[in-house]
Amino acid sequence: MNFFNLIRIALRALLRNKLRAFLTMLGIIIGVGAVITMMSIGQGSKDSIQSSLSAMGTNMITVMPYNNMPGGGGGVRLGASSIQSLTIADVEKLKRDVTDATEFSPAASASGQAIKGTANWPTTIQGVAPAYLSIRKLSVSSGIEFSESDVRSSAKVCLLGQTVVNNLFGPNVDPVGQIIRFNKIPLQVIGVLSPKGYNTFGQDQDDIIIAPYTTVQKRILATIYFHAIYASANSESVSDLASEEISKSLRESHRLREGQEDDFVVRTQADLIKTLSSTSSMLSVLLTAVAGISLLIGGIGIMNIMYVSVTERTREIGLRMSIGARGIDILSQFLIEAILISITGGLIGVILGIAASIFIASFLHWPVIISETSIVISFLVCALTGVFFGYYPAQKAARLDPIEALRYE
Repeated sequence: MNFFNLIRIALRALLRNKLRAFLTMLGIIIGVGAVITMMSIGQGSKDSIQSSLSAMGTNMITVMPYNNMPGGGGGVRLGASSIQSLTIADVEKLKRDVTDATEFSPAASASGQAIKGTANWPTTIQGVAPAYLSIRKLSVSSGIEFSESDVRSSAKVCLLGQTVVNNLFGPNVDPVGQIIRFNKIPLQVIGVLSPKGYNTFGQDQDDIIIAPYTTVQKRILATIYFHAIYASANSESVSDLASEEISKSLRESHRLREGQEDDFVVRTQADLIKTLSSTSSMLSVLLTAVAGISLLIGGIGIMNIMYVSVTERTREIGLRMSIGARGIDILSQFLIEAILISITGGLIGVILGIAASIFIASFLHWPVIISETSIVISFLVCALTGVFFGYYPAQKAARLDPIEALRYE
C-alpha cells in the first residue's frame, strides 16, 4: 500500500476520535514541555553561577579557617565562623612567601543593626583591607575608599552598599559625610559602593557595609582573628600555584606537622565554579529525569489506546486483509497512527516548553537558557516513544487471522 495512503488512513482514524487522541497526546505534551523547561532552567542556573562567580574575579582565592580535630568536636565539623586560626601574622607571612599572588586582604564580619536617626536596617559589616575592593572587583560610585592609614588607626569610617543607603537615607540621597551607627559604634560614611544587584544564590550584594578590618576587630568583635583571607593570583592560569604556595605558608605559620590535617581550607574561583556547576548539573539531570517520567506515562498511554483501537477495528482489519492488505501494511498503518500521536504531542510540547521557559524568565526572573539541543533531544525521544510503544499493538493487528477478524463482534 502507498505510504501516503497509510498516512491519510491514519489521520482519518485519529480525526474520528479527536478527544481521545488529544487525551492520549497529553502525557507526551506535558512530558516534552516539562523536559525542555527543566533543561532550560538547569542550563540557565549553571551559566548564571559561572558568570556570577567570574564577576568576582576569576583569579580570586579564598582562605577559610577549618576544624582539623577528628570529628570536629562531638562528631561535627565546625564552620569558619566558629573557628579561630587566621591572624594578621598569617597575612603578613603570605605577603612575604607567596609570589604568584599580589594582593591580600583579611576579612572579619559581623551582623547587626545599622542606624541613622529613626531609621534602622539589619545588615552585615565586613572588615577588610583596601585591597579587598580590587580583589572582589568592587568600585565606589561616590566618595572615596578608605586607606592603609585608616586601617592602622582603626578609623571609624565605612563604605555603604546601595541597599543600606536606600533603607537608612532613602533613594537618590548621597550619604557621604554622614554619621551612622552600627551596634552603637559611630561610623562616618566616606563612600558608596557601585550597585552589584543579587547574585545567583539570591543574596543582595548591595546589603553590606565595608570598613577597615581593624575597626571591626577592635571596636565591634573584640577579637584578633579573621573569618577569611582573600587573595588575588597574578593571573587565572597561576591560581592553582598560588593556592599551593598559600597552603604551604599557612602550614608553616600554624606549625602543622607532616601528615597533620590543615586547620584551614583554600578555595579558588575555579574550584567554586566547578563544584557549583557540578551540583547544578546533577540537579538538572534529576529534574529532567523526573520530567521524563511524563514521557514514559505518555508512551504507556499510547500503547493502551492503540490496543483499544486494534480491538475496536478488528473487523476493519479482517476486511482489509481479505481484499489483499498484507501484514506489513496493517503494521505500518497502526504504527503511523502511534507516531502521529507522539510527534503531534511532541510539537505541542515543544511550544509549551518554550512558552513556559519564557514565562519563567519574564515573570519569575529566573536565569533560563533555551537550548536547541534540549528541543531536538526531546523531539527525538518523543518520536522513538511513539515507535516503541506503538509497535506491539501494531504487531498484534498485523498478526490477526483474517477469517477470525471478520467473525469478530
